[in-house]
Amino acid sequence: MAANYWESTQRKHWLFTKDELAAMRAKLEAEDPNLVASFPLPQLRHLNIYFNQQINRIGKRLQIRQQALATAQVYIKRFYTKVEIRRTNPHHVIVTALYLACKMEECPQHIRIMANEARTFWPTDFQSQTDVARIGECEFYLISEMSSHLIVHSPYRTLTILQGELGLAQEDVNLAWSVINDHYMTDLPLLYPPHVIALTAILLALVLRQDPSGRLPGTAASNSGLAAASAALAQAQAQAQARAAMMAGRWPGCAWSRPPVIFWIAGYASTPVTSRRRPCRRDQEPTHGKGSPICGVAL
Repeated sequence: MAANYWESTQRKHWLFTKDELAAMRAKLEAEDPNLVASFPLPQLRHLNIYFNQQINRIGKRLQIRQQALATAQVYIKRFYTKVEIRRTNPHHVIVTALYLACKMEECPQHIRIMANEARTFWPTDFQSQTDVARIGECEFYLISEMSSHLIVHSPYRTLTILQGELGLAQEDVNLAWSVINDHYMTDLPLLYPPHVIALTAILLALVLRQDPSGRLPGTAASNSGLAAASAALAQAQAQAQARAAMMAGRWPGCAWSRPPVIFWIAGYASTPVTSRRRPCRRDQEPTHGKGSPICGVAL
């Protein structure tokens, strides 16, 4: 279901650990060592910053919504976990990811407009009438490599919901929004759920924002919001550890890839579920029904 993060393809297929990400990228480079040696690249974090800047440049010229810019950056990160970057033209991928993200976020841009803007920024890569066809071809390439998993849940919605719950000032929300914007320059969208990112951005905003006198943190509303957010994170961590311990005792043979993520804040609780898990071997696990591992269903 698109509206339910816990049932989404993002939670099931596109959350990884740092070790898993490193292993996937190392595997891609190991497939063709000669290619890697022939085309040395900057560090990945520098490439992520570059992608973020280029997408924001195009988005500013075309006045594209921030949600679509964020989705495009997630598409790029997902795509390059499946495809070695040296086998592609990153500028084509940037333009195509943004074009596809605009369609998914219901703010579509005409493909010829995207091609014209790309020609403005990168004239050596976009200089013929076949650019439109290349973008269209690259679009199908992205969709195929992402297994048609195109719906992306972002932290912005959680931030908007929690503004009223935590009594956040508009200045705090603006700063947290900026923190969320900047986190797309890192691997965090592939490592943590969007609500965890939103809570962390709120904490940073409340801690870092100065009041007019220069003191930290800011207003009384900020202090109360900081206390509420801190208490929520502490409670979530405690409940996650308790549930992980319960699961370890209940299913001793089950190999959980990471502890459950619990979202419990300001009186609002969602169903505790695991963020990612590996299916258990049938010869190690108790079964439910006709031979299906019980840990393969949501608890």
